[in-house]
Amino acid sequence: MKQLRLGVLAGLFAAAGVLSWGGARLWDSFGTLPSVPLAASIVLAVIAVILLATALSTRTRLRAQRERRPGAKGVEPLFAARAVVFGQASALVAALVAGLYGGTGVFLMSYLDIPPRRDQAIYAGAAVIAGIGVIAAALFLERVCRLPEDGNDHDGTGTAAA
Repeated sequence: MKQLRLGVLAGLFAAAGVLSWGGARLWDSFGTLPSVPLAASIVLAVIAVILLATALSTRTRLRAQRERRPGAKGVEPLFAARAVVFGQASALVAALVAGLYGGTGVFLMSYLDIPPRRDQAIYAGAAVIAGIGVIAAALFLERVCRLPEDGNDHDGTGTAAA
């Protein structure tokens, strides 16, 4: 399985941001711009917490398995592969969503003197920060689940996704 590259995420974020900024300018010239939901940042934060919890749990289980602790519950290779796919998909979607809200937030920065638009800019900024949190947690999960550098798998269980 290929590792997710930061360049891909940054490019997706930038492209979505530019398109969103242009779309917000165009939409605002024809009418009222749709509002940025507060729930966007909350949902992204929840996803980041789930990814981080999965990564920490998996790391603990892998460490116990490597140290051959009695009663240690190992990590199935299929579980690790699924976790990596979940993390990569979450990071890609979060980069897209954070870029969309980032572009809208940049557009709204010119209207900070209007209280409703200022609130929308704050919500958009919170969504961008939460999206970056999702990306960081997903990359950490991917790092936790990667195969050891030397490729040694002494017990034959396979500790991570290939």
